[in-house]
Amino acid sequence: MNFSPALQRATVGLVAILLVACGGGSGDEDAGRADAGARDADTLRDAAADRGPSDAGAARDGSSDASNPPDGGAAPWRPRPGTTWYWQLTGPVDRSRDVDVYDIDLFEMTDADVRALKDRGVVLVCYFSAGSYEEWRPDVDDFPSSVLGNPLDGWPGERWLDHRDPAVRAIMSARLDLAVARGCDAVEPDNVDGWANDPGFPLTRDDQLDYLRWLSEQAHARGLSVGLKNTLDLLPEVISRFDWALNEECLQFDECDAYAPALAAGLAVFHVEYHGTLDRICDRVPAGFSSARANLDLDGTRWDVCWGR
Repeated sequence: MNFSPALQRATVGLVAILLVACGGGSGDEDAGRADAGARDADTLRDAAADRGPSDAGAARDGSSDASNPPDGGAAPWRPRPGTTWYWQLTGPVDRSRDVDVYDIDLFEMTDADVRALKDRGVVLVCYFSAGSYEEWRPDVDDFPSSVLGNPLDGWPGERWLDHRDPAVRAIMSARLDLAVARGCDAVEPDNVDGWANDPGFPLTRDDQLDYLRWLSEQAHARGLSVGLKNTLDLLPEVISRFDWALNEECLQFDECDAYAPALAAGLAVFHVEYHGTLDRICDRVPAGFSSARANLDLDGTRWDVCWGR
């Protein structure tokens, strides 16, 4: 199979991603996007390599704890248990939440969102799917048909990816470059449990472990903090490579105890439940979790929290 077109597009197409992803907004946002589009891929890679940890995260009282990386460079942001956060992936971002961390969509957030949050000293986590193809993203043409697998159950327009393929990894590298260019402090790679589902490819446990390690290395090489999303079966083997964890519905599925290694390592566990009353969630959540109740769309219309109760 010949992947060279996708590999090339994933690098030189980064400018197009920047222009499309930030669509809409005010005139000053358009000017900012034009400036970003004028930077070539080499400049973005250089900026990623030189970038240090989030000043905002370091300034937060008790919200971060940096350890020295093996290469002696700047350490990524590592939030401690109990760090407050807000997670919204659809709809206009509610910028009014009084929290340490915002987790919002890499492509959908506006330049104004980024400026407003970072001006307040908020740590910015940027969401993207690292294990699935989403037909509405601006870089969809970069994916060769050979890497597209089965649909994700319950998520129209999404298909599993063969993350063993160099083309997929080149595209994800470009997305990490975009995260740096847009001012993200950390990334939340989603759908990193393909091997445990029905992806349409013979993905193995070792394949998934390799991809998780690769994602961590690539994020850290760019100075980005990276979280482990769900993937509980592999958590004990890879949590040391990640800076925090994010879980959906571990109470619903009686799996919260699996995060003991993360808490023991002093890492924040950001946690959301979509079912049950808030009181029931807060009564059962493990000590140290940063827990909330939300609706499945994560559109900001429900965000009830346990901390401070």
